[in-house]
Amino acid sequence: MGLDPRAALIWAQVARLVTPALFGWLVIALVGWGFAVIQARTDISAPDNLSARRRRTRANILHRVAVFVISLATLCLILMGIPAVRNIGVTLIASAGLIGLAVGAAAQPALKNLVAGIQMAFTEPIRIDDVVIMDGEWGRIEEIRLTYVIVNIWDERRLVVPISRFLEDSFQNWTRTTSQILGTAFLHVDPAADVPRLRAKLEEVVAANDKWDGRVVGLQVTDTAPDHLELRALVSAADAGKAFDLRCDVREAMMAFIRDEMPWALTRRRGEVILGRRRTESLSPA
Repeated sequence: MGLDPRAALIWAQVARLVTPALFGWLVIALVGWGFAVIQARTDISAPDNLSARRRRTRANILHRVAVFVISLATLCLILMGIPAVRNIGVTLIASAGLIGLAVGAAAQPALKNLVAGIQMAFTEPIRIDDVVIMDGEWGRIEEIRLTYVIVNIWDERRLVVPISRFLEDSFQNWTRTTSQILGTAFLHVDPAADVPRLRAKLEEVVAANDKWDGRVVGLQVTDTAPDHLELRALVSAADAGKAFDLRCDVREAMMAFIRDEMPWALTRRRGEVILGRRRTESLSPA
């Protein structure tokens, strides 16, 4: 370029700072391009999306880890290009080799969650779009970051959970191997109710509902009491959302049938009144 010595010295200094930054940016862009390709090839909106969710989750976590590591390495190279602070860059690189020892101590919660995020990419206790019960809340895994997980609650709230909790604490994962699920709807009827007739009606109601996946339908007496029977309607659906709606439809349809066709099956409270030597029995709706 024909620069004079002073300009050449300034250019050399600028190049030592800009070159690592450009190289780091290029590597991050290539990693991001690869992640975008994986996202485009994994459709998690399909009904049977277990494999797609597995690839999407692993790629998401590894992408964030790669960006973090590349950014740290780039910063170290930039610092090493500045003579006055070169020792800082060397120290950071040396410290990177001792991360394994720091992990064993787990002195910092942030570092603990970071390592848990890397571990989650391979153990896969949760995946993107998994249905989970966490802290008594029903929701879907919306986002998995390096140190925390965003759970989209059914009523559109967001639950932010440290990622280490998914490795240390118990939680419910309704879509661990498949999205298919069984749902229950409980009915309380009079002991004199015609259970076989109710069972036949349940099969009719469920068969006509498009949310049923055709696998399981049944009605059982699960408990008895002096004034009522507890009936459990068991149905199956392709996913948790459809199962919830199907349970609500079953309750509504069965109670409407009992009200219109079998009013004597409504629960009643029985009692007896003794007046002197006369004893009368009364039946009153609950």
